[in-house]
Amino acid sequence: MLNGTLKVLRKFLQLMAALILFYPIGSQAQMNTTRSNSFNHAQWDELLGLYVVPINEGKSSVVDYQGLNSQRNQLSSYLESIAAISEQEFDRWTDDDQLAFLINAYNAWTVEFILTAWPDIASIKELGSFFSSPWEKEFVELFGRLLSLDEIEHELIRGSGNYNDPRIHFAVNCASIGCPALRAEAYDGDLLDYQLEQQASLFLMDRSRNRVENNSIQLSPIFKWYREDFEKGWLGINRLEDFVILHARDLGLNNSVMNGLRNRSVKFKFLKYDWRLNKLQQ
Repeated sequence: MLNGTLKVLRKFLQLMAALILFYPIGSQAQMNTTRSNSFNHAQWDELLGLYVVPINEGKSSVVDYQGLNSQRNQLSSYLESIAAISEQEFDRWTDDDQLAFLINAYNAWTVEFILTAWPDIASIKELGSFFSSPWEKEFVELFGRLLSLDEIEHELIRGSGNYNDPRIHFAVNCASIGCPALRAEAYDGDLLDYQLEQQASLFLMDRSRNRVENNSIQLSPIFKWYREDFEKGWLGINRLEDFVILHARDLGLNNSVMNGLRNRSVKFKFLKYDWRLNKLQQ
């Protein structure tokens, strides 16, 4: 009863903070509150609300893996419900419902992956081997076959050609400190654009991972690894520079730096990625 009450209060405070940040009074932007009927992510949403802890004013998050481990049955139940969805049923959903489903599946299976070695794990990279990365292991039950995390991200999400939204890189979570925050709620097709935009803004506002120093823009290596995704024409954007300009307020860019981005006189530098586990310190 207490957990349920705290969760409701927490959701309300998160929503109000987000509305203030992204939907100021007088704005014509409206959030679609009609809930999707394609898939019920309630079990995952509850686990995230209870065991993901936003820090650094919401720009990052840590995960209470010990708490999640105590709720392994609920996580397993959610993963079983994901596995029960056929590809034919999935294909009947809207693109936003599909994308929300795939992001949630990726994140939930990543948590499950970490829990297979909990508590004796300091980084997800420990779950790989000399010959293959952890993201290549085929352990994800989806669409009647075993897939890897790489296959979900690079084939179903990025490689399908159906979504073309670079903001997915701020939503899929690799269980590492360097990764954008694991969101403390499930992604939902009806709220997806709002959720992805908030994730992008929060990540770019994090000065430990994205910052300007002496007119040099220092970014997370995510922008180096997936630069092509930020230059595929989403919202008419074909240069990483223009994506960065779009988020000038989040990065704290001044006019001089923005002009340098427009004429390519400002260069990007990419920071080191922190692969340590994003765990809550007990």
